[in-house]
Amino acid sequence: MALSKDLAGTDPVLPDVPPYWAEAKAELMRRDRIMNKLIPQFGDMHLRGHPDPFTTLARSIVGQQVTVKAAEAAWTKLRTLCPKMTPAQVLKAGAEPVSACGLSKRKTEYILDLAGHFKDKRVHADQWSEMADEAVIAELVQIRGITRWTAEMFLIFNLLRPNVLPLDDAGLIQGISQNYFSGEPVSRSDAREVAANWEPWRTVATWYLWRSLDPIPV
Repeated sequence: MALSKDLAGTDPVLPDVPPYWAEAKAELMRRDRIMNKLIPQFGDMHLRGHPDPFTTLARSIVGQQVTVKAAEAAWTKLRTLCPKMTPAQVLKAGAEPVSACGLSKRKTEYILDLAGHFKDKRVHADQWSEMADEAVIAELVQIRGITRWTAEMFLIFNLLRPNVLPLDDAGLIQGISQNYFSGEPVSRSDAREVAANWEPWRTVATWYLWRSLDPIPV
């Protein structure tokens, strides 16, 4: 799966620069010759956080396995149906209207199950900011439709964690291939070896590799 603009769009984003961004840029440029060339190309651009946990996860489900255009169309319809995009509002809307927004039966079930988890407090959203990355992932993947990739995108875009390496993300793998291996195929082992030099700022390096493929910030 690749990162797409299904996590961007018209939803609220946090304008502030992540607190670690400047330090991470400086360290990555000092350690890594590719990052030293890549990072300056994007000036003051930076990762933008998405503040609402439920909306972030719901939107990621909508965007799974479809084109950016299809995801954007379905999300726009869902936001029209549920303007506040709260778990209670989604549950009140029900399966048929949610599905009519352009979602498959399975995705509709996933969205409603996600809403149920939040409404019934079966997830500890208020504790995630204090939990370790793997603990958050372990909790999120218990929800239907939430894969490890989805959970890692949540760590990056909602919790702004600095050291996430989403190895299931096709954009990351492609970025490593193009920038470090002259376009040759890259294995997960290759990606891990390259990324070892980025710690503890793997999120930041990943973001710049995404930008190398698509300059529009997400």
